Amino acid sequence: MQSVIYFILVPMVYIACAIFLVGTILRVVKIWQYPKPPTTLQIFPEKKPKWLWTLYDTFMFPTVLRHKPLLWVFLMAFHISLILLLIGHLELIAEFGIFQIVPHEVFIGNGYVGLTLAVCLLFFLFRRMISPVKDLSVPEDYYLLILLFLIVIFGSEMDWARRWYEYGEMTVDDYRAYLYSLLVFKPDLPYSTTSSGHSFMLVLHVFFANLFLMFFPFSQLMHAVLSLPMNKLRRG
Repeated sequence: MQSVIYFILVPMVYIACAIFLVGTILRVVKIWQYPKPPTTLQIFPEKKPKWLWTLYDTFMFPTVLRHKPLLWVFLMAFHISLILLLIGHLELIAEFGIFQIVPHEVFIGNGYVGLTLAVCLLFFLFRRMISPVKDLSVPEDYYLLILLFLIVIFGSEMDWARRWYEYGEMTVDDYRAYLYSLLVFKPDLPYSTTSSGHSFMLVLHVFFANLFLMFFPFSQLMHAVLSLPMNKLRRG
């Protein structure tokens, strides 16, 4: 069992990151090599500065807001929570003063950011079980949402256990030591990451995160990489 845990927490992380990086680069290069369209892709009336309107289209989802305001609320909550969790993971690697403009503990939000993200993912999943969205969905849509939900729920459970139930066997310092050791290619697993009653949450969180990274370059989630340049083309 210890060898399985070690594989998930160390070699599988490196494999997943390599597939993610190489797959994403190859996918972008392949798209870049597509023949240039003979006509412009601009569909909006020209507004300047174009780059500002491009950012607005990419991050504020104006079309969704206009036609589906409830979905827009969940999309905004999802993306804001995702950014906050990304900041939290960066703070697990090292202290960054720029993120401490508003003093806080790691993670930001006292556990409620993860809860918000989980609720949003459930909304997206159940939404795809109702027509007309159900009729337009493919199996990949469900797999991605379930995979993301599992990543979030096991990651959040670690934070909830520590904050809400004072389960202190695995500390922020333990997470930080583990992540930093991976970053410098000197893997080290603190005792609590493999032997505490809390460790199965970390193992499952990392396992599903690894699967997500490996699947990402070959999925429709590539829109996260392509949405900005596509909106730029639409703006002309």
